[in-house]
Amino acid sequence: MVWLTFSSSPSLFLGFLIFFFLPFCHRNRMAMAQDDLGWFCDNAEGNYTTNSPYKANLNHLLSTFTTNQIDYGFYNLSYGHDHKAYAIGLCRGDVRPDTCRSCLTNSITLLTNNCPTQTNAIVWYEDCFFRYSDRSLFGTLDLSPTRFVVLPVTNNVSDARFTQLATDLLQQLTPRAASGDSRLKYAAGRIAVPNFPVLSGAVQCTPDLNSDDCSNCLDASIAQVRDAYDTVPRVRIMKPSCNIRFDINRLFQDPPASSPPPNFSNTTTTTNTSPRGNKARKLVLVLVPIIVVVLAALLLIIIIILRARNSNKKNEIANEESLQFDFDTIKIATNGFSDANQLGRGGFGAVYKGRLPDGQNIAVKRLFQGSKQGDEEFKNEIVLVAKLQHRNLAQLLGFCFKQNEKLLIYEFVENSSLEKFLFDPIQRESLDWNTRYNIIQDIVRGLVYLHEDSQLRIIHRDLKVSNILLDAEMNAKISDFGTARLFEHDQTRGDTRKIVGTYGYMAPEYAWHGKLSVKSDVFSFGVLVLEILTGQKNNRAQTNKEISESLISHAWRSWQSGNSLDIVDPCLKSGSKIEMARCIHVGLLCVQENPLERPTMTTVLLMLNSGSTTLPRPSEPAFFINSNYSKMSEQFVDHSSTQDVNELSITELYPR
Repeated sequence: MVWLTFSSSPSLFLGFLIFFFLPFCHRNRMAMAQDDLGWFCDNAEGNYTTNSPYKANLNHLLSTFTTNQIDYGFYNLSYGHDHKAYAIGLCRGDVRPDTCRSCLTNSITLLTNNCPTQTNAIVWYEDCFFRYSDRSLFGTLDLSPTRFVVLPVTNNVSDARFTQLATDLLQQLTPRAASGDSRLKYAAGRIAVPNFPVLSGAVQCTPDLNSDDCSNCLDASIAQVRDAYDTVPRVRIMKPSCNIRFDINRLFQDPPASSPPPNFSNTTTTTNTSPRGNKARKLVLVLVPIIVVVLAALLLIIIIILRARNSNKKNEIANEESLQFDFDTIKIATNGFSDANQLGRGGFGAVYKGRLPDGQNIAVKRLFQGSKQGDEEFKNEIVLVAKLQHRNLAQLLGFCFKQNEKLLIYEFVENSSLEKFLFDPIQRESLDWNTRYNIIQDIVRGLVYLHEDSQLRIIHRDLKVSNILLDAEMNAKISDFGTARLFEHDQTRGDTRKIVGTYGYMAPEYAWHGKLSVKSDVFSFGVLVLEILTGQKNNRAQTNKEISESLISHAWRSWQSGNSLDIVDPCLKSGSKIEMARCIHVGLLCVQENPLERPTMTTVLLMLNSGSTTLPRPSEPAFFINSNYSKMSEQFVDHSSTQDVNELSITELYPR
């Protein structure tokens, strides 16, 4: 009878499980669920086994971690000789010692439960963060992973001034925190504007960082505020080496008074516990896994039951109804897909301007009826792109399909593509240096989101000037995800047997061997930067018989001779020469032949936003000898068009 009740009502069964096993759970688990800001188990750095030496060292380190005396909220400990375990804990600068220890204790419990085999893990709470690893963490600047948290607001408060005020406040606090000593690098403050809520902020680095590393970490975090949190008044951005926060509903305090500072050198603990303590610890280590296994088994039974009950239901796309448009509505909006409404035409279809009944302007991509992409693949790809939400990405509004008709509906971007301006001798005059520099930064922010900050890790594979759209304020938006490739967050590279993209922008390891990674997009970005700076196409040697070398080769020779600014577009009669030279340097770093030497887009963002950062010397770029282009042109075909406007291509079916 009991089994019949549970099988007919899984929610009652789950309730029984929670009621029965609740006494075995740690009594602080409820508090943990309320204020943890997120955790990250790093699968890329490897796992350990139950009986491994690292596991034993880590268990010992964690069991004695919070028994060590602290006064400034910073722990840095290690244990073991072979397969040593390292751990760092940091509490917010205004947290008292008892609250700090409680937070770190909760952190240890959460990570050991949620990252049971990963050698590297990190968790962020409101009052502290904690991480452990099999490598030394002391004095090392780590900018990833990054955790973004937007806290709920009691009242519906939204104002664009929040972003600017928060950025100004955090930038004022950064030098104060960076100038702190080895005990504490923390600063808090607030800013008040008449007839506007008081905004409080706090910035903090791990005190083992030097002043420059602390400033760089905080600058990188502050640069991400405007990208993701326009008009949001309660935000946390957490990195392994630093964190920033601002809020209208609380006041961050100065550090509490404390006793003389401890020594924060890289300490190795060798404390021996008593036999009674060892026995209790062994008992805990035996009981906790048993409880976890039982709970996991029962939850697995619930999942199997729910899946069995839904096995006869049709597998539908999540939120399909909210994304799908009526075909007749789109046909009317585009005046029957008239030639007068056509904005452009590419390899996969034509793009039309339309106007919905509510007055909203849209761009409609009408795929050619000969497309081999099936309905399910078409809809699944739509859902993938719909999950990408960022101000520097073209926003997908929905889709439509009817018999052989397949349509993509996008936001209408007023100024078409960057190509229409950059390579037009008249329109190019309107692109002054400030506009071009802002476009470069917008592209960087969009790529950082795709590579690091979105729920999905996306490699674009076809980044070029025609796929950069410009809105009414000349803000850049990356478009055309038809050839994009989805990666797991712990996946660093992949292989493909079909090369898609645009000749001249493809990285050599991808074009020749099908080796794909985020560094493929970095290479394309480097080409883009050089084109934006010069107003010339990268394959200029192929289109102009009077020119004997590619743009990359030309930029490299000029940089080597110390005359890098000679390649700058003559239209740029004013603007910061330092910024121009720095962008050329960054562009050459991005097009280096060895993908391991190219920077990540997060590093590029830091290079562009921190003038004090010293840039490394680039090595010889790929395709330096112009004959390489000819060799490539015989092997690869451009699968996209340079005439697309407001365009997003859908790929033909191929293994991903």
